[in-house]
Amino acid sequence: MNHIKELMENVKNKTPLIHNITNYVTVNDCANIILACGASPIMADDRLEVEEITAICDALVINIGTLNERLVESMIKAGRKANELGHPVILDPVGAGASGLRTETAARLLKEVKFCVIRGNISEIKTVYMGSSSTRGVDADVADAVTEHNLDDTIRLAMALSKETGAVIAITGAVDIVADSKKAYAIYNGHPMMGKITGTGCMLTAVTGAYCAANPDKILEAAAVSVCAMGICGEEAYKKMNENDGGTSSMKMYLIDYMSKLNDKIIVEKVKYESKD
Repeated sequence: MNHIKELMENVKNKTPLIHNITNYVTVNDCANIILACGASPIMADDRLEVEEITAICDALVINIGTLNERLVESMIKAGRKANELGHPVILDPVGAGASGLRTETAARLLKEVKFCVIRGNISEIKTVYMGSSSTRGVDADVADAVTEHNLDDTIRLAMALSKETGAVIAITGAVDIVADSKKAYAIYNGHPMMGKITGTGCMLTAVTGAYCAANPDKILEAAAVSVCAMGICGEEAYKKMNENDGGTSSMKMYLIDYMSKLNDKIIVEKVKYESKD
């Protein structure tokens, strides 16, 4: 994986401003993880201001985790404005497949807004690709788990969706996949405890927005490094939690701590991935 140092330095040196229309369950965590990685967050979702706000930002993150009709219109207005300005737009289709509203909203957003990255678990990504899937709330269905046995099939799905949408596809789970239509990375960092904390996926999407904003000409690599960074922070946070006899609340705190301390040397030392062409 090339350009890790450059990608990270660009975030810290440019301090991009990231507009988030996101999940109100995790909005504070998303703001803090953006700050921790070196960027700056702004949270605004009223339709009367979203175009103005996104115009002064460097990227837009759309997360449908706590969806309602009012937010859909705000997302589309902000997305169109970001497209008009050439800003990266990242979609997190949280819970797509769990309800008609979520599935239809994901489809409408893809029709009306151009995304540079779509990040979700395998159930959500399958829903985006096929229009329907089985999900367990906002979590991936157990039957959809990415394993060594279906890794190649999942990569082909990600590449096909990338070709269809023009977006880099990031599928996160026990094994993470980041792919465009020609190249994919399988990433093996992370820890199962991350799945016990609400918002790790939302936080990753927010970090991806920061990296894409700072590196708009290297979207595939920016998304891949974001996933690696979050996984490594999860590993280190789990170790620290255990050392201090902590629990899930400590895990989240240490996760944000390690994101603020992360540098390219740590990523190069700890990253576990393989390239798939």
